[in-house]
Amino acid sequence: MPVIGFLSSGSSNSFQLHLNEFREGLKESGYVEGQNVAIDYQWADGQHARLPQLADALVRRRVSLIAATGGSTSAHAAKAATAATSIPILFIAGPDPVASGLVKSINRPGGNATGVAMMSSQLIPKRVELLLELVPKAKTVAVFLNPAGVGADEVEKDVEVTIRGFGRQMVLAWVSADSDLDSTFASVVRQGADALLVSANAFFTDRRAQIVALAARYALPGAYAWREYPEAGGLSSYGTNVVWAYHQIGEYAGRILKGAKPGDLPVQMPAKIEQIINIKVAKTLGLTIPRITLARTTAVIE
Repeated sequence: MPVIGFLSSGSSNSFQLHLNEFREGLKESGYVEGQNVAIDYQWADGQHARLPQLADALVRRRVSLIAATGGSTSAHAAKAATAATSIPILFIAGPDPVASGLVKSINRPGGNATGVAMMSSQLIPKRVELLLELVPKAKTVAVFLNPAGVGADEVEKDVEVTIRGFGRQMVLAWVSADSDLDSTFASVVRQGADALLVSANAFFTDRRAQIVALAARYALPGAYAWREYPEAGGLSSYGTNVVWAYHQIGEYAGRILKGAKPGDLPVQMPAKIEQIINIKVAKTLGLTIPRITLARTTAVIE
């Protein structure tokens, strides 16, 4: 029975829906976990420093392929661990896997890796625009970034340029541990933050329930990258569908198990951007949603 190594920077509790979609993609290719394929799960639980060790463990087991999920950090850990092998890698990574060295090109990746290139940081201007449409009186935006994220410094520069371009101030918060979240919320509020932008990082996605609960406690309207946040009680999101990406790499995993080479499978790009607003949260915060904003919204959560 072939074994798939599933490497994630997140935890099984928070990524169960995504994992189920990965299994569905596998099933479409004729593979069912426990029947004709096994999956070895390696979860970093938000501790990015553990990823190289977990990836090495999968290589030592000689898995048939590695699904590296939860952001670019997982993909690069898998890439480094398989440098001396031909074990295929399927990633869900940042917007430019060519520039980051994961593949040679989008259409013909070459090497042992392919997957899905998610749009995240380049959507920051629209994410901020949506937030300020919902909270036009906001003067200072708190920005949560994870210093362990790939390209975090570049994201910081892009966010600051965007927020100042809208005539607002930014309060930057670097967050990389569970113990930091509560104190960070209290700190940014003391510094005058009246809105919140959380970066697209698996550390935050894994803790979305805690983050939206703290945002509610401090009455901070939030803008997030993925729809999972407003579904958990956040105000808004603008981004691609992460669940779709897991389905795609599930399908690719099945094709590779049947003999396809990852270097011949084009990197998939999201075709749809979703704008999600939680109406209940908006009412709780006393916000009025402009009609033009509602007209552009993909889905509203009551």
